[in-house]
Amino acid sequence: MNLFDVYPLNNIEITKASGSNVWDAEGEQYLDLYGGHAVISIGHTHPHYVARLTEQLDKVGFYSNSVKIPLQVQLAEKLGQVSGKADYQLFLCNSGAEANENALKLASFYNGRKKVIAFKGAFHGRTSLAVSATDNPKIIAPINETDNIIFLPHDDEAALTQAFESYGNEITAVIIEGIQGVGGIKEASVSFLKLIRSLCDQYNAVYIADSVQCGYGRTGKFYSHDYAGVDADVYTMAKGMGNGFPVAGISIAPKFKPWHGMLGTTFGGNHLACAAALAVLEVIEQDNLMKNAEEIGTYLITELKKIEAVKEVRGRGLMIGIDLPQTLSNVKKDLLFKHKIFTGEAKPNVIRLLPALNLTKDHADQFLNEFKKALKG
Repeated sequence: MNLFDVYPLNNIEITKASGSNVWDAEGEQYLDLYGGHAVISIGHTHPHYVARLTEQLDKVGFYSNSVKIPLQVQLAEKLGQVSGKADYQLFLCNSGAEANENALKLASFYNGRKKVIAFKGAFHGRTSLAVSATDNPKIIAPINETDNIIFLPHDDEAALTQAFESYGNEITAVIIEGIQGVGGIKEASVSFLKLIRSLCDQYNAVYIADSVQCGYGRTGKFYSHDYAGVDADVYTMAKGMGNGFPVAGISIAPKFKPWHGMLGTTFGGNHLACAAALAVLEVIEQDNLMKNAEEIGTYLITELKKIEAVKEVRGRGLMIGIDLPQTLSNVKKDLLFKHKIFTGEAKPNVIRLLPALNLTKDHADQFLNEFKKALKG
Protein backbone atom coordinates (compact mmCIF):
# COMPACT_ATOMS: atom_id res chain seq x y z
CA MET A 1 0.00 0.00 0.00
CA ASN A 2 1.21 3.52 -0.86
CA LEU A 3 0.58 6.69 1.09
CA PHE A 4 -2.19 8.89 -0.31
CA ASP A 5 -0.07 11.64 -1.84
CA VAL A 6 -1.61 14.88 -0.54
CA TYR A 7 1.41 16.55 1.10
CA PRO A 8 4.24 18.34 -0.75
CA LEU A 9 7.20 17.04 1.26
CA ASN A 10 10.62 18.49 1.94
CA ASN A 11 13.25 15.78 1.54
CA ILE A 12 14.16 15.87 5.25
CA GLU A 13 13.64 13.19 7.88
CA ILE A 14 13.66 14.53 11.45
CA THR A 15 15.03 11.93 13.86
CA LYS A 16 15.67 13.98 17.00
CA ALA A 17 14.31 17.17 18.57
CA SER A 18 15.00 19.27 21.64
CA GLY A 19 13.79 22.74 22.55
CA SER A 20 13.83 24.89 19.41
CA ASN A 21 16.18 22.59 17.49
CA VAL A 22 15.66 19.47 15.40
CA TRP A 23 18.13 17.11 13.73
CA ASP A 24 17.78 15.14 10.50
CA ALA A 25 18.82 11.57 9.70
CA GLU A 26 22.29 12.82 8.66
CA GLY A 27 22.78 14.57 12.00
CA GLU A 28 22.31 18.07 10.55
CA GLN A 29 20.90 20.57 13.09
CA TYR A 30 18.06 22.96 12.23
CA LEU A 31 16.50 25.87 14.08
CA ASP A 32 12.74 25.30 14.25
CA LEU A 33 10.80 28.55 13.95
CA TYR A 34 7.63 26.87 12.74
CA GLY A 35 6.91 24.22 15.36
CA GLY A 36 4.98 22.02 12.93
CA HIS A 37 2.26 24.62 12.26
CA ALA A 38 2.35 26.33 15.70
CA VAL A 39 1.99 23.00 17.51
CA ILE A 40 5.21 22.95 19.55
CA SER A 41 4.37 25.52 22.21
CA ILE A 42 6.81 24.61 25.01
CA GLY A 43 9.69 23.22 22.93
CA HIS A 44 10.38 19.75 21.59
CA THR A 45 10.69 16.92 24.14
CA HIS A 46 10.35 19.25 27.12
CA PRO A 47 11.45 17.22 30.21
CA HIS A 48 8.29 17.99 32.22
CA TYR A 49 6.09 17.09 29.26
CA VAL A 50 7.91 13.81 28.64
CA ALA A 51 7.75 12.90 32.33
CA ARG A 52 4.03 13.73 32.55
CA LEU A 53 3.16 11.53 29.56
CA THR A 54 5.44 8.68 30.62
CA GLU A 55 4.04 8.65 34.13
CA GLN A 56 0.47 8.65 32.82
CA LEU A 57 1.14 5.92 30.26
CA ASP A 58 2.44 3.70 33.05
CA LYS A 59 -0.96 4.08 34.78
CA VAL A 60 -3.64 4.18 32.07
CA GLY A 61 -3.43 5.55 28.55
CA PHE A 62 -7.06 5.51 27.52
CA TYR A 63 -10.60 4.88 28.55
CA SER A 64 -13.73 6.41 27.07
CA ASN A 65 -15.91 9.25 28.32
CA SER A 66 -18.28 6.71 29.86
CA VAL A 67 -16.33 6.87 33.14
CA LYS A 68 -15.01 9.62 35.40
CA ILE A 69 -11.65 10.99 34.27
CA PRO A 70 -10.34 13.30 37.03
CA LEU A 71 -7.61 14.60 34.71
CA GLN A 72 -10.34 16.31 32.67
CA VAL A 73 -11.50 18.22 35.74
CA GLN A 74 -7.90 19.18 36.58
CA LEU A 75 -7.36 20.36 33.00
CA ALA A 76 -10.54 22.45 33.02
CA GLU A 77 -9.53 24.09 36.30
CA LYS A 78 -5.99 24.83 35.12
CA LEU A 79 -7.17 26.12 31.74
CA GLY A 80 -9.69 28.41 33.40
CA GLN A 81 -7.00 29.73 35.71
CA VAL A 82 -4.31 30.33 33.06
CA SER A 83 -6.71 31.70 30.42
CA GLY A 84 -8.61 33.93 32.85
CA LYS A 85 -11.91 32.29 31.89
CA ALA A 86 -12.57 30.35 35.09
CA ASP A 87 -16.37 30.55 34.74
CA TYR A 88 -16.34 28.96 31.25
CA GLN A 89 -16.97 25.26 30.53
CA LEU A 90 -14.63 22.91 28.66
CA PHE A 91 -15.47 20.35 25.98
CA LEU A 92 -12.47 18.28 24.87
CA CYS A 93 -11.96 16.87 21.38
CA ASN A 94 -9.06 16.03 19.07
CA SER A 95 -8.30 18.68 16.42
CA GLY A 96 -8.84 22.28 15.45
CA ALA A 97 -11.33 21.36 12.75
CA GLU A 98 -13.29 19.26 15.25
CA ALA A 99 -13.22 22.13 17.74
CA ASN A 100 -14.66 24.53 15.16
CA GLU A 101 -17.27 21.99 14.05
CA ASN A 102 -18.46 21.61 17.64
CA ALA A 103 -18.45 25.36 18.23
CA LEU A 104 -20.64 25.95 15.17
CA LYS A 105 -22.94 23.09 16.13
CA LEU A 106 -23.24 24.45 19.67
CA ALA A 107 -24.14 27.89 18.32
CA SER A 108 -26.87 26.46 16.13
CA PHE A 109 -28.29 24.44 19.04
CA TYR A 110 -28.27 27.62 21.12
CA ASN A 111 -30.28 29.91 18.86
CA GLY A 112 -31.80 27.50 16.33
CA ARG A 113 -30.29 29.28 13.32
CA LYS A 114 -28.14 28.27 10.34
CA LYS A 115 -26.23 31.17 8.80
CA VAL A 116 -22.59 31.78 9.73
CA ILE A 117 -20.50 34.86 9.05
CA ALA A 118 -16.88 34.10 8.13
CA PHE A 119 -14.22 36.26 6.51
CA LYS A 120 -12.03 36.43 3.44
CA GLY A 121 -8.69 34.77 4.13
CA ALA A 122 -10.15 32.56 6.87
CA PHE A 123 -9.02 29.02 7.56
CA HIS A 124 -11.11 27.04 10.05
CA GLY A 125 -10.37 23.42 9.11
CA ARG A 126 -10.99 20.76 6.50
CA THR A 127 -14.11 18.98 7.77
CA SER A 128 -17.74 19.53 6.77
CA LEU A 129 -18.88 22.96 7.98
CA ALA A 130 -15.40 24.07 9.09
CA VAL A 131 -14.12 23.78 5.53
CA SER A 132 -17.22 25.54 4.18
CA ALA A 133 -16.29 28.48 6.40
CA THR A 134 -12.73 28.38 5.04
CA ASP A 135 -11.91 30.79 2.23
CA ASN A 136 -10.39 28.26 -0.16
CA PRO A 137 -12.82 26.88 -2.79
CA LYS A 138 -10.23 24.34 -3.96
CA ILE A 139 -10.54 22.26 -0.77
CA ILE A 140 -14.34 22.52 -0.48
CA ALA A 141 -15.83 19.36 -1.99
CA PRO A 142 -19.28 19.60 -3.60
CA ILE A 143 -20.82 17.79 -0.63
CA ASN A 144 -19.43 20.52 1.68
CA GLU A 145 -20.97 23.38 -0.29
CA THR A 146 -23.70 25.30 1.55
CA ASP A 147 -25.60 28.55 1.26
CA ASN A 148 -25.33 29.04 5.02
CA ILE A 149 -21.89 30.71 4.97
CA ILE A 150 -21.69 34.45 4.41
CA PHE A 151 -18.14 35.53 3.54
CA LEU A 152 -17.33 39.17 4.29
CA PRO A 153 -14.21 41.28 3.74
CA HIS A 154 -11.84 40.96 6.67
CA ASP A 155 -11.92 43.83 9.18
CA ASP A 156 -14.64 45.70 7.28
CA GLU A 157 -16.99 47.19 9.87
CA ALA A 158 -19.48 48.57 7.34
CA ALA A 159 -19.85 45.19 5.61
CA LEU A 160 -20.33 43.42 8.95
CA THR A 161 -22.98 45.90 10.08
CA GLN A 162 -24.80 45.59 6.74
CA ALA A 163 -24.76 41.78 6.93
CA PHE A 164 -26.41 41.85 10.35
CA GLU A 165 -28.98 44.37 9.14
CA SER A 166 -29.80 42.04 6.23
CA TYR A 167 -29.62 38.63 7.92
CA GLY A 168 -29.50 39.35 11.65
CA ASN A 169 -32.28 37.02 12.78
CA GLU A 170 -30.86 34.20 10.65
CA ILE A 171 -27.23 34.43 11.84
CA THR A 172 -26.24 31.73 14.28
CA ALA A 173 -22.58 32.75 14.68
CA VAL A 174 -19.64 34.86 13.64
CA ILE A 175 -16.39 32.89 13.51
CA ILE A 176 -13.10 34.74 13.33
CA GLU A 177 -9.40 34.16 13.95
CA GLY A 178 -7.88 36.86 16.14
CA ILE A 179 -4.94 36.71 13.74
CA GLN A 180 -5.37 34.85 10.47
CA GLY A 181 -2.63 32.24 10.04
CA VAL A 182 -3.01 30.70 6.58
CA GLY A 183 -4.47 34.04 5.50
CA GLY A 184 -1.05 35.68 5.93
CA ILE A 185 -0.82 36.78 9.59
CA LYS A 186 -3.55 39.39 9.37
CA GLU A 187 -4.81 40.72 12.68
CA ALA A 188 -8.39 41.74 13.32
CA SER A 189 -8.54 45.26 14.73
CA VAL A 190 -9.73 45.91 18.27
CA SER A 191 -12.67 47.96 17.02
CA PHE A 192 -13.72 45.16 14.65
CA LEU A 193 -13.72 42.53 17.40
CA LYS A 194 -15.67 44.89 19.66
CA LEU A 195 -18.22 45.40 16.88
CA ILE A 196 -18.62 41.62 16.51
CA ARG A 197 -19.31 41.42 20.23
CA SER A 198 -21.83 44.23 20.10
CA LEU A 199 -23.72 42.88 17.07
CA CYS A 200 -23.77 39.34 18.43
CA ASP A 201 -25.28 40.68 21.65
CA GLN A 202 -27.84 42.72 19.75
CA TYR A 203 -28.96 39.85 17.51
CA ASN A 204 -28.40 36.93 19.92
CA ALA A 205 -25.73 35.44 17.67
CA VAL A 206 -22.70 33.53 18.96
CA TYR A 207 -19.18 35.02 18.81
CA ILE A 208 -16.74 32.16 18.09
CA ALA A 209 -13.09 33.07 18.59
CA ASP A 210 -11.05 30.64 16.51
CA SER A 211 -7.88 30.43 18.59
CA VAL A 212 -6.60 27.19 17.09
CA GLN A 213 -3.39 28.79 15.82
CA CYS A 214 -3.38 32.25 17.41
CA GLY A 215 -4.26 31.11 20.93
CA TYR A 216 -2.55 29.37 23.82
CA GLY A 217 -0.31 32.27 24.78
CA ARG A 218 1.31 32.72 21.39
CA THR A 219 0.59 36.45 21.19
CA GLY A 220 1.42 37.31 24.79
CA LYS A 221 -2.23 36.99 25.82
CA PHE A 222 -3.78 33.56 26.24
CA TYR A 223 -6.20 34.15 23.37
CA SER A 224 -5.19 36.72 20.77
CA HIS A 225 -8.77 38.03 20.87
CA ASP A 226 -8.11 39.17 24.47
CA TYR A 227 -6.38 42.30 23.12
CA ALA A 228 -9.82 43.65 22.22
CA GLY A 229 -10.93 43.60 25.85
CA VAL A 230 -14.10 41.63 25.11
CA ASP A 231 -15.10 38.04 25.82
CA ALA A 232 -16.14 35.69 23.05
CA ASP A 233 -18.90 33.16 23.64
CA VAL A 234 -16.80 30.20 22.52
CA TYR A 235 -13.02 29.86 22.11
CA THR A 236 -11.70 27.02 19.98
CA MET A 237 -8.18 25.72 20.59
CA ALA A 238 -5.94 22.91 19.42
CA LYS A 239 -2.47 23.30 17.95
CA GLY A 240 -0.38 24.45 20.90
CA MET A 241 -2.59 22.70 23.42
CA GLY A 242 -0.78 19.36 23.50
CA ASN A 243 2.73 20.23 22.23
CA GLY A 244 2.34 17.56 19.56
CA PHE A 245 -0.16 15.24 21.21
CA PRO A 246 -3.55 15.41 19.42
CA VAL A 247 -5.80 17.33 21.78
CA ALA A 248 -8.27 20.16 21.23
CA GLY A 249 -11.14 21.81 22.98
CA ILE A 250 -13.73 24.54 23.13
CA SER A 251 -14.11 26.92 26.05
CA ILE A 252 -17.81 27.69 26.43
CA ALA A 253 -19.45 30.67 28.16
CA PRO A 254 -21.76 30.02 31.15
CA LYS A 255 -24.90 30.97 29.22
CA PHE A 256 -24.76 27.70 27.26
CA LYS A 257 -26.52 24.86 29.06
CA PRO A 258 -25.44 21.32 28.13
CA TRP A 259 -27.59 18.23 27.81
CA HIS A 260 -26.45 14.61 27.59
CA GLY A 261 -25.50 13.73 24.01
CA MET A 262 -25.39 17.34 22.83
CA LEU A 263 -21.71 16.95 21.87
CA GLY A 264 -19.55 13.85 21.94
CA THR A 265 -16.25 12.23 21.01
CA THR A 266 -14.50 8.90 21.48
CA PHE A 267 -10.89 9.97 21.92
CA GLY A 268 -11.37 13.53 23.15
CA GLY A 269 -10.19 14.14 26.70
CA ASN A 270 -8.49 10.76 27.08
CA HIS A 271 -5.97 10.26 29.88
CA LEU A 272 -2.85 10.85 27.78
CA ALA A 273 -4.34 13.87 26.03
CA CYS A 274 -5.17 15.49 29.37
CA ALA A 275 -1.70 14.73 30.75
CA ALA A 276 -0.14 16.38 27.70
CA ALA A 277 -2.40 19.44 27.94
CA LEU A 278 -1.80 19.81 31.67
CA ALA A 279 1.97 19.63 31.15
CA VAL A 280 1.77 22.42 28.57
CA LEU A 281 -0.25 24.71 30.84
CA GLU A 282 2.03 24.00 33.79
CA VAL A 283 5.12 24.95 31.79
CA ILE A 284 3.45 28.05 30.32
CA GLU A 285 2.55 29.17 33.83
CA GLN A 286 5.74 28.19 35.69
CA ASP A 287 8.12 29.58 33.06
CA ASN A 288 6.04 32.70 32.31
CA LEU A 289 6.01 31.85 28.60
CA MET A 290 3.31 34.31 27.60
CA LYS A 291 5.57 37.14 28.77
CA ASN A 292 8.50 35.58 26.91
CA ALA A 293 6.42 35.27 23.75
CA GLU A 294 5.50 38.94 23.97
CA GLU A 295 9.06 40.12 24.66
CA ILE A 296 10.90 37.97 22.10
CA GLY A 297 8.14 38.53 19.56
CA THR A 298 8.32 42.30 19.99
CA TYR A 299 12.10 42.13 19.59
CA LEU A 300 11.83 40.10 16.37
CA ILE A 301 9.15 42.34 14.89
CA THR A 302 11.13 45.50 15.74
CA GLU A 303 14.32 44.15 14.16
CA LEU A 304 12.54 42.77 11.09
CA LYS A 305 10.93 46.14 10.42
CA LYS A 306 14.41 47.65 10.11
CA ILE A 307 15.26 45.44 7.11
CA GLU A 308 14.82 47.39 3.90
CA ALA A 309 14.00 44.40 1.66
CA VAL A 310 10.95 43.48 3.77
CA LYS A 311 7.64 44.92 2.51
CA GLU A 312 5.72 44.55 5.76
CA VAL A 313 5.93 42.77 9.11
CA ARG A 314 2.62 41.70 10.68
CA GLY A 315 1.58 39.87 13.79
CA ARG A 316 1.93 39.92 17.53
CA GLY A 317 4.11 37.98 19.96
CA LEU A 318 5.46 34.82 18.36
CA MET A 319 2.97 34.79 15.50
CA ILE A 320 4.77 36.79 12.85
CA GLY A 321 4.33 37.26 9.10
CA ILE A 322 7.15 38.65 6.96
CA ASP A 323 5.77 39.95 3.66
CA LEU A 324 8.39 39.82 0.92
CA PRO A 325 8.30 40.96 -2.70
CA GLN A 326 7.88 38.21 -5.31
CA THR A 327 11.47 38.78 -6.42
CA LEU A 328 12.47 37.15 -3.12
CA SER A 329 10.24 34.10 -3.46
CA ASN A 330 13.30 31.87 -3.00
CA VAL A 331 13.99 33.00 0.57
CA LYS A 332 11.84 30.49 2.48
CA LYS A 333 13.39 27.56 0.60
CA ASP A 334 16.87 29.00 1.07
CA LEU A 335 16.29 29.44 4.78
CA LEU A 336 15.53 25.74 5.07
CA PHE A 337 18.09 24.17 2.77
CA LYS A 338 20.96 26.65 2.93
CA HIS A 339 20.56 28.16 6.40
CA LYS A 340 18.95 25.19 8.19
CA ILE A 341 15.92 27.09 9.56
CA PHE A 342 12.32 25.85 9.42
CA THR A 343 9.71 28.54 8.75
CA GLY A 344 6.19 28.50 7.34
CA GLU A 345 4.59 30.33 4.47
CA ALA A 346 1.38 31.95 3.27
CA LYS A 347 0.44 33.33 -0.13
CA PRO A 348 1.49 35.29 -2.01
CA ASN A 349 4.97 35.49 -0.47
CA VAL A 350 4.71 35.64 3.31
CA ILE A 351 7.11 33.83 5.64
CA ARG A 352 5.38 32.70 8.84
CA LEU A 353 7.18 32.41 12.16
CA LEU A 354 5.41 30.24 14.75
CA PRO A 355 8.15 29.04 17.12
CA ALA A 356 7.93 27.61 20.61
CA LEU A 357 6.91 30.15 23.23
CA ASN A 358 10.21 29.65 25.08
CA LEU A 359 12.27 30.79 22.10
CA THR A 360 15.42 32.49 23.35
CA LYS A 361 16.90 35.81 22.24
CA ASP A 362 19.97 33.91 21.01
CA HIS A 363 17.76 31.87 18.72
CA ALA A 364 15.97 35.03 17.58
CA ASP A 365 19.34 36.62 16.75
CA GLN A 366 20.42 33.47 14.92
CA PHE A 367 17.33 33.73 12.74
CA LEU A 368 17.79 37.45 12.08
CA ASN A 369 21.42 36.96 11.02
CA GLU A 370 20.62 34.04 8.71
CA PHE A 371 17.54 35.78 7.32
CA LYS A 372 19.62 38.80 6.29
CA LYS A 373 22.06 36.47 4.54
CA ALA A 374 19.21 34.72 2.75
CA LEU A 375 17.86 38.04 1.49
CA LYS A 376 21.22 38.75 -0.12
CA GLY A 377 21.24 35.36 -1.81
